[in-house]
Amino acid sequence: MAAGLRARLGTGCSSCWLWGWHLFPGLPGARLSHARAADQLQQEYDAVVIGAGHNGLVAAAYLQRAGVRTAVLEKRHVLGGAAVTEEIVPGFKFSRASYLLSLLRPQIYTELELQRHGLRVLPRDPYSFTPLLEDKSPPRSLLLGHNMAQTQQQIAQFSQKDAQAYPEYEAFMGGLVSALDPLLDAPPVDTAVLGQGSLIQRLRALQTLRPLLRAGLALGRQLPRYYEVLTAPISKILDQWFESEPLKATLATDAVIGAMASPHTPGSGYVLLHHVMGELEGRRGAWGYVAGGMGALSQAIACTAAAHGAHIFTEKAVCRVLLGRDGRAQGVVLQDGTEVRSKLVLSNASPQITFLELTPQEQLPNDFVQRIRQVDTRSPVTKINVAVNQLPSFLAAPNTRDGRPLPHHQCSIHLNCEGTHLLHQAFTEATHGHPSSRPMIELCIPSALDPGLAPRGCHVVSLFTQYTPSVLAGGQPWDEQARNAYADTVFDCIEAYAPGFKASVIGRDILTPPDLERIFGLPGGNIFHGGMSLDQLYFARPAPSYSGYRSPIPSLYLCGSGAHPGGGVMGAAGRNAARVALKDFRRL
Repeated sequence: MAAGLRARLGTGCSSCWLWGWHLFPGLPGARLSHARAADQLQQEYDAVVIGAGHNGLVAAAYLQRAGVRTAVLEKRHVLGGAAVTEEIVPGFKFSRASYLLSLLRPQIYTELELQRHGLRVLPRDPYSFTPLLEDKSPPRSLLLGHNMAQTQQQIAQFSQKDAQAYPEYEAFMGGLVSALDPLLDAPPVDTAVLGQGSLIQRLRALQTLRPLLRAGLALGRQLPRYYEVLTAPISKILDQWFESEPLKATLATDAVIGAMASPHTPGSGYVLLHHVMGELEGRRGAWGYVAGGMGALSQAIACTAAAHGAHIFTEKAVCRVLLGRDGRAQGVVLQDGTEVRSKLVLSNASPQITFLELTPQEQLPNDFVQRIRQVDTRSPVTKINVAVNQLPSFLAAPNTRDGRPLPHHQCSIHLNCEGTHLLHQAFTEATHGHPSSRPMIELCIPSALDPGLAPRGCHVVSLFTQYTPSVLAGGQPWDEQARNAYADTVFDCIEAYAPGFKASVIGRDILTPPDLERIFGLPGGNIFHGGMSLDQLYFARPAPSYSGYRSPIPSLYLCGSGAHPGGGVMGAAGRNAARVALKDFRRL
């Protein structure tokens, strides 16, 4: 049977122990289905990981590499959490939730040998396209890429001053990113141990100050200016650098994407930094598509873990963390009543699911439970996946007669971004319980670079839209009528920029905040497992004194986006949590 599984998985995943799932033909590393009976699941492991999101798979890979016998238990039929590829419309393969790659830590690429296990990333250049709605014929547009001279020419359409300032702005932001980068790969400083631990514990905790001290030294005399970037509204920062609204609005999208925040919200600058911290092929801030969709990334990580001997299961929903008489985590209980014992339990689920649903409440400190309940999980996001029979043709950049993709089709295409006031207006409507009448839209067409995602001549379109409140005004439900009404609003907006878009639509998949929570376990539909505001980062993620991946329950660890350093397809939380758990395991 194992040989048969290896044959279906292909040469990139030799010696894989991928019990419980197999691949459907034509969906490399994407859609997975239950393959064998539950008797393959052993009664005991060294470690159990709850949830096969990318962070959970990363944690499992690192634990198993270190010789810790690890099982991963996923409730869905498909691995990857929000990093999945699913065939929602026949023949069209969608990155159904997350859709771009940049933030994955470079150490994970190399240490887990993801390229050897099948990962292929398609870089984008140019990477950003903002068409305008205006009376000019054709309307203007803003195209940003890695060629600085060409980018400056584009910006100069709107402001010569901004074109001259842009390289300095990029260098300034790059300096801050470089300084903060080491903080992503280590647990936050354990302030509780520093204050009241034993001498040995305090000395160990002092070592965790190194990344923080390095960051401070790297910032140097620029620290006050960088502090302002982290704490001020991004609109204030951008106003200091630029005067043209299309440029400011385009840059501001990275500061509010996924956040129930306006460009005028204090602290929105950090969210922008979070989205430019990544790199592809050594290029800082670059984003790309994963060949085969985001599920192919999860597949590559799973293959690495399995190649080292990890057991990975789908359709194994965990309903409770098992605790011993001494209060330590001792394994998990599945929905069917099966008990799986382990010395370590790592949860890739959100803090809300981990501590408010899976863990006995009486075993947790009251103040900790209150903190978890108070985490801001508001989400502005509705993701719409669309199958189309032709490429969108924008008034600002019409298609050629042959219908082949043009450079701007590979970009993140920003609509309703003529000015930051439009983003603020869209946000304001959502704060009153109403979906935005002119939502911020990030339109991506991964099939422009990866044609295998759709039938010949057709394309998959990803629409990351906001702002939509989790709870509608008057307590109205997000029923089919409400979902379709909002999607129609989005499509009307796209039609204004690209006439003929609506007629090209073959099918669509609408995921409002409640849908994102129900399907992917994202609390409130929040893609980060909780807002990335300054009060919910570093020392305070997910709660003060518990930011180092350990929980109030000994041997229970948080390894998902609700832990430091937060959301995005980064893998840092999984890698960091595994290293902390491994240290504890060796002391058992």
